[in-house]
Amino acid sequence: MKFRCFQKDLSDAIATVQRAVPTRSTIPVLQGILVEAKENTVKLTGTDLDITIETRIAAEVIEEGSVVMPSHIFGDIIKKFPEADITVQLNERFQMDIICEDSIFTTLQGLEPYEYPEVQQVEKKEQIKLRQDIFKKMIQQTTFAVATDETRPILTGVLLEIENGSIVMVCLDGYRLALRKEILPENTVNTSLIVPGKSLTEISRILEDEELDLYINVGDKHVHFDLGNTQIISRLLEGEFVNYRQIIPQEYKTRVKVDRLLLQQSLERASLMSRELENNLIKLNVQDDKLVITSNSDIGKIYEQIPIIVEGKNIEIAFNARYLLDVMRVIKDDEICLDFTTNVSPCIVRPLEGEAYCYLVLPVRLHS
Repeated sequence: MKFRCFQKDLSDAIATVQRAVPTRSTIPVLQGILVEAKENTVKLTGTDLDITIETRIAAEVIEEGSVVMPSHIFGDIIKKFPEADITVQLNERFQMDIICEDSIFTTLQGLEPYEYPEVQQVEKKEQIKLRQDIFKKMIQQTTFAVATDETRPILTGVLLEIENGSIVMVCLDGYRLALRKEILPENTVNTSLIVPGKSLTEISRILEDEELDLYINVGDKHVHFDLGNTQIISRLLEGEFVNYRQIIPQEYKTRVKVDRLLLQQSLERASLMSRELENNLIKLNVQDDKLVITSNSDIGKIYEQIPIIVEGKNIEIAFNARYLLDVMRVIKDDEICLDFTTNVSPCIVRPLEGEAYCYLVLPVRLHS
């Protein structure tokens, strides 16, 4: 194998596929990157068997071939070379020489490519098209609520529902629920799938913040994300997701309209006290035209007051400050609605208009 390409192209491609490479594995070949040079293209692949990432770069392929290179040392070496043309060549013992201007790294030992697992192919039965920047925001605004506890494996996944020309993304961990919805004007597919939260987090780091197309192909046990030069395949979780529609209250007794940034800043100050407490406890007291936020701990007390518009009854309720802050930090609206029923019922965070998002946060019970 021998090829020539631009150093930055190769370095960026390695960094992309490394997101799927496990730092530790009982299968040594999985800690490597499969490098394949063919027809003026170099394809790199990384996998942990749950998620596979492939990416292609343009190259002058002098001699076709393939090898599995140790991920981190290979990536570190390429990264340290200057931004210039780089030549990579392999001998019959799978030892790699890398040449860039006056720098030469020789005999980096690789593994035989036949040891690398075959990439799972996904039939293009059901394809969904949407923008990369939109899907990236949906992931960032929901996956903080994915469960990390493996006792309920299905909750470590993210539910994607595609129906009636829209896509809904739902995560919940038993304490909060995050839901984002977007319209898909060109979509005619109706389907649902559960993607591991870890897979979507890695995908969000690869997606561009631009209006580029993303194609999602849904298979029986895997889902394929087509980003053009980069392809990502993730396994799907099997099982029944929680019926989230039954969890979200449709009625409220108190609705608060509040400046989102003011609330976020007040919660951040209050959380400086609450983090010393069990449950990260803060109290919210809705009093006519103001929201009072308090937290008392051994190191001090804090009192915050912000103006609000209230519809319905006054209410006093307590929360884990972190759970509320996680929601405030991902919402971009200037103003939001907080809906309450009782002080032991969840708070629902909604936009002033529309159904673009919905967040549910369970309260902390106050003991008399």
